[in-house]
Amino acid sequence: MPTGHQDDPFEDRLGAALRQTGDTFDTDRPALIAAGQARGRKLRLRRRAAVVGGAASIALVGIAGALVLPKGGTEAVGSGPTPSAPASSTAPQTVSAERLIATLKQLLPEGKVSGAEAWGGGGVHSMPSVRLVHDDGEGGGAISVGLNRVEPGSAAAREAVSCPDKVYVPYDSCRTSRLSDGSMLMLFQGYEYPDRRVDTKLWRAELITPEGEQVSVMEWNAEAEKDAPITRAEPPLSLEELRAVATAPQWRALVPATSDGSKKAGASGKPADPAPTFTGSAVDMLVPLLPKGVKVVSRGGEGDFGYVVVDDGKGQSLVQVNVQPDMRDVANELYGGAETLPDGTLVATQQGPGEKGGAGVVMWTADTMRTDGFRVVISAFNSGAQHTAATREAPALTIEQLREIALDPKWSTQLK
Repeated sequence: MPTGHQDDPFEDRLGAALRQTGDTFDTDRPALIAAGQARGRKLRLRRRAAVVGGAASIALVGIAGALVLPKGGTEAVGSGPTPSAPASSTAPQTVSAERLIATLKQLLPEGKVSGAEAWGGGGVHSMPSVRLVHDDGEGGGAISVGLNRVEPGSAAAREAVSCPDKVYVPYDSCRTSRLSDGSMLMLFQGYEYPDRRVDTKLWRAELITPEGEQVSVMEWNAEAEKDAPITRAEPPLSLEELRAVATAPQWRALVPATSDGSKKAGASGKPADPAPTFTGSAVDMLVPLLPKGVKVVSRGGEGDFGYVVVDDGKGQSLVQVNVQPDMRDVANELYGGAETLPDGTLVATQQGPGEKGGAGVVMWTADTMRTDGFRVVISAFNSGAQHTAATREAPALTIEQLREIALDPKWSTQLK
């Protein structure tokens, strides 16, 4: 029987919260992706390898829906007057919605624009974003742009321009390249739904400059990313046009001066003490802890996230692990009703359907937290990938084996 929390422990909690209102509200996905990549470790409960595919789960309604703004945000505006959008040398903290719309319109090829709206950021949410529907005569397609700032060279910066692992996200093409100015650019051609239940195409460009400016551009071959009829064979911008929009210098002047994940000062006004970090490799630590009789077919991940695909002779099974230092402030949310061991460690187990739509896929999870807040979460699936159909009746590892691995004291030796 499931105990404790019931959410997928590898999903960004922000995305999970947004999905709860997915049939009612609308918000801008590129800005959320950028924010999710820059947010602190407390919210980083997602699969790093699926950062592009995870984007699909954050979307709410379509481009044409009403834009719901967080408190302190700047109101969105429709496609009214479009003043010019000259570049400036200093990025403002709040950008006018009109300027965002005008900038995107100027960068698009000839065609009809409708449903344009934008949010200029500001307040506690500093990610400007804009979206619209563009029709070049072949059918309308949604286009959306989000802006953010990340720490240069950080994990968030690397993840943003790293192609996802096909174990998690199927796609047609993905490549990352370094531009002449040192910026990194990822161009992704895939699908809105990882399980391809609807063939809505999602193409995406992700740019990270050496200064940490982040530009996320996404487009679909439908007028909304979800629950909208396919209107054209391909998204409205070719790959080269998508690249041109993402790398346009106009966006860099509109990127916030600070990131949404910037460090906060403590009550004394001094910067908070650095948080503990996991310095090892989760996948390297996972492999020796696997039970005898399972063969590792493939592996991936880095740092605090890792996965292996194993085969015990009965079919492939995906096993993934995530470790997170000091999660004590959300322990009540994660472990309500969980088992408490004599040493104070919290343990929650869960057996249920896989979240990503593969036919017959189930997910078994052991979720543990030590008294210092160090969290180790391990899940196993009865398929070699979440988005493909089940290949076996049950995962290759039992709940008891997952629990034993998650509780192994070796995990704590890499916490600094």
